[in-house]
Amino acid sequence: MDKSATTFGICEHVSIPKLGLINVLAKVDTGAYSGALHCSKIKELIRKSDGKRILRFTPSDNHANAIEIGRFARSYIRSSTGHRVKRYLFDTDIVIKGVAYKIRIGLSNRADMNYEILLGRRFLCDNNILVDVRINQGLDIDKEKKI
Repeated sequence: MDKSATTFGICEHVSIPKLGLINVLAKVDTGAYSGALHCSKIKELIRKSDGKRILRFTPSDNHANAIEIGRFARSYIRSSTGHRVKRYLFDTDIVIKGVAYKIRIGLSNRADMNYEILLGRRFLCDNNILVDVRINQGLDIDKEKKI
């Protein structure tokens, strides 16, 4: 085991200050390549004032907190159901266990999922993070539903 690696559990409380998300329970998922953030009303728009493309979305269904960002990317990913889906990605900071990390996260409607935020293996690998599924088992919503 690499002594310089950080270890996360199956779930971790995270914050994304730029979006006003504080202490949200995230699923650490080594089966997912990229991370995802639950959002609704995801729209790519052209701002009338300057013609610049922007991305507008509402994180975590917080309808009072619509976010607009100018730097984003588009990608196509294969969903867990096997369908090819357009996903918008952007770079931001995420705070976990008091440490700020850079993350490229995709926007997705995760309303039918148990966790608003998913941390994938790309983020874990980029930040030298190991996963010990024995840690934070009590936070695992999926486990409770399967019992």
